[in-house]
Amino acid sequence: MKNICLLILVLFLTSPYGCERDDICPETTPTTPRLIIDLYDFTNQEEQKNVFDFRVQGVDNDNVLPGYNVIGATNSIMLPLRTDTNSTVYKLHINYAVNNNGTPDNPDDDFLEGNEDTITINYSTEEVYVSRACGYKTIFRNVTLLINADSDNWIKLKESLTENQSVEDESTTHFNLYH
Repeated sequence: MKNICLLILVLFLTSPYGCERDDICPETTPTTPRLIIDLYDFTNQEEQKNVFDFRVQGVDNDNVLPGYNVIGATNSIMLPLRTDTNSTVYKLHINYAVNNNGTPDNPDDDFLEGNEDTITINYSTEEVYVSRACGYKTIFRNVTLLINADSDNWIKLKESLTENQSVEDESTTHFNLYH
């Protein structure tokens, strides 16, 4: 009986039901890409320009995008796009600070400082098979970026780097924003 159990175990481990190398998706495998935006100087459009005290938050989302509650400077943004709809909306806030109005123990009278612009990214999605282990990834076609106008936009101009912009990988910039 012991030999039969051992034989069944050996057969199971060597059968197609055992783990194979391609059952694990390597970290280096490209998955659903993020939208890459570089920030440039509006007056000298060949030169990248940092934004300071930068915060990115999705609209209708109370959470700040991880890595984008920056006290300091950045000149490039990588934004995840929603795969369950054909648009994603973000609030991009520069010179972000919370003013406690002189009452640090009372958050009810706190207010935000800085300048917030809202961008809307529209696209169509396409599911692409990667592998058995990794499954599918989403790529984005016909991507457009709109800057929602307000009375004090810090983003002055946008530029798509290709016609009929698509987001298939994270190897190149997709849009430039000038401020």
